[in-house]
Amino acid sequence: MRFNIFSALLTLLSVSLATPGHSFDIEHQQNFVSRASKPEVLRILSTADIDLFTPMILSFQRQNPEVTVNYDVVSSTELMRALQDEQAPYDIAVSSAMDLQIKLANDGLALAHNSLATALLPDWGKWHDYVFAFTQEPATIVISREAFANFGIPKTRQDLISILRDHPDVFRGRVGTYDLRNSGLGYLFATQDARTSEVFWRLAEVLGNLDVQLYCCSGAMIDDVSRGKIAMAYNVLGSYAMAREDAKDKIQIIAPRDFTTVMMRTALIPTTSQNPKVAAKFVDHLIVSAWSAEETSVAYPFPAINRNPAASDTSLRPIRMGPGLLVYLDGLKKRRFLTEWQNAILQR
Repeated sequence: MRFNIFSALLTLLSVSLATPGHSFDIEHQQNFVSRASKPEVLRILSTADIDLFTPMILSFQRQNPEVTVNYDVVSSTELMRALQDEQAPYDIAVSSAMDLQIKLANDGLALAHNSLATALLPDWGKWHDYVFAFTQEPATIVISREAFANFGIPKTRQDLISILRDHPDVFRGRVGTYDLRNSGLGYLFATQDARTSEVFWRLAEVLGNLDVQLYCCSGAMIDDVSRGKIAMAYNVLGSYAMAREDAKDKIQIIAPRDFTTVMMRTALIPTTSQNPKVAAKFVDHLIVSAWSAEETSVAYPFPAINRNPAASDTSLRPIRMGPGLLVYLDGLKKRRFLTEWQNAILQR
């Protein structure tokens, strides 16, 4: 059966909807409906924007036209609440917060999956048989071309610090980054940055002095840079920024030369899955789309996988999957980190 993009019933609901019977917040919902008389249903809980992820769903449905896909977008914090606290019945969990995905698996909340597709992954691209990477995405600095026109393009964090310090009147109230208290990905990036270099804390203090604006997610930061509301956003997902064709003349994406943190977006099958066989097919679809060396018809919407990023560019700092990611999720360590961050960033 031929699957036409217009046959997908697009049921888009807006911010802060809650699944009946549950209290976690859903930002958006979209249903990709099968025309089969008795369709199977795959429920995906994801932190990935619908627009970016839609090609992966549509290509899966072309191969599996009997499957209806219900796609719910949440923050990484709400994803944890849904699966860890409320045991919500989702078949797939997709998240950019690698540490939280490892925690779900480590706490026994993920099903094991092993297949020919999972064998494509290098050891560093999966955690045992539970968590599977299907992207590599850099944390970048996104700037307004207009705002930085007279100051040059910062190539490193120190360059950025110097420009911001020298021109506080230009940048006050016009710099942005994640609110680590609410963003799991923002917290992951910040802890990795802090482990790599003390320059992270110097930059945090500069941002705090400039009345930094705090955000939930990359998309909102990119929107505000492109509109001119802010001049710079720190630790924005490069994949989201590169996908914004509408803003390419207004923004510039910088992968800092001192170091660029690279995260891997991952998928797992929750133990609450009501359709684990179809979930396993979808995980395999993600893996093959990302890691197969053969030509496929899938419109893969993320940057191409680099099998040895650190060797090809010494500035790249890939985040490694494993129990080491759980260190900063320890309650005491997290409270200490957030207290230090708030002292630096919340100076008003």
